[in-house]
Amino acid sequence: MSELNVAIIGTGIFATNAHLPALTKSKYFNPCACYNRTKSKAESFAATSSTITTVYDNLEDAFEDPKIDLIDALLPVQFNLDAVKLAVKHKKNISLEKPIAATLAQAKEIVNISRNNPDITIFIAEHWCYYKSIPLLKEAMSKIGNVYSFTYHSTGQFNFDNKYLATAWRKKPEHVGGFLSDGGVHQLALLTGVVGEIKTISARTKQIREASGVDDIAYSLAETKSGLIGTFTYGSAFGSTDKKCFFEIMGDNGSIHFDFSPGKKETISLKIGGGSPESASSSEEIEIENENRSVDTEFEILGEALHSGNFSKVISTPEVAFHHLAIVDAMVKSSADGGKPYPVETI
Repeated sequence: MSELNVAIIGTGIFATNAHLPALTKSKYFNPCACYNRTKSKAESFAATSSTITTVYDNLEDAFEDPKIDLIDALLPVQFNLDAVKLAVKHKKNISLEKPIAATLAQAKEIVNISRNNPDITIFIAEHWCYYKSIPLLKEAMSKIGNVYSFTYHSTGQFNFDNKYLATAWRKKPEHVGGFLSDGGVHQLALLTGVVGEIKTISARTKQIREASGVDDIAYSLAETKSGLIGTFTYGSAFGSTDKKCFFEIMGDNGSIHFDFSPGKKETISLKIGGGSPESASSSEEIEIENENRSVDTEFEILGEALHSGNFSKVISTPEVAFHHLAIVDAMVKSSADGGKPYPVETI
């Protein structure tokens, strides 16, 4: 099996700390080229790698290079659509960092481009889609009778040392919801991966930290397409407090509590019973070992798909990523309209 040659465009913190190590260790990929609009930064990035031998002068050079099989794009999201258009023009597969785009209009265009160009792979790098907890939670849901509601909660203290918040495109976000879409789509990948797509949402959002650029906390009530009702609470902009992350799912014959707070063993607590006076009760603790918190798994899945032509394991499609951004868009619109329920836009 020959390795696929990868050009990394955008050589910032996440490219250095996450993507380059994952691509380097993968049996599927050979990161061999890079580009940054500040060439000296690309040259410094290339110097950290034993495999990168080409540093491009211009962005389009990466797409024109005949030896490149995959463009790994880590750009401010408002430039994702332009990168996709270049990929189609030059017949290159492309991986985009989440969120899929800055606006729903851009995201919809990426989806349509993907549908109209089936010979080009457009992969959204949303690694939360590949969490081990998702199939385990879905299996647990099948054991608690008819499912009616959920509570998704992820809040924490503001991190003044967060190196990612210092990037210019995050400090002055052009992407809808700013922090709420940049980090929130992670949470929504987990939520919707388990309970399915959201149909309507009523939300209130506020901004606590100037560094966030726009609103950075969200409290909302949602209904899924399948009829579940639940709450989605998200924000890490508060003062001193513990980081609390949990996901509860309630049925008429049991319940699920998933605690994924940092520093704790990630555990699914499953309780069965209560459907009738005669129903037997039981409980089970399911520990999740080595959750897929790095980007390694998503690149292994992408690599396997590109080599085999079988994309059945690819979850983070443009359509899925569009839905995550559409939920944030509906939350922002709802909040601006006094919390009025808003439909989540579909394609």
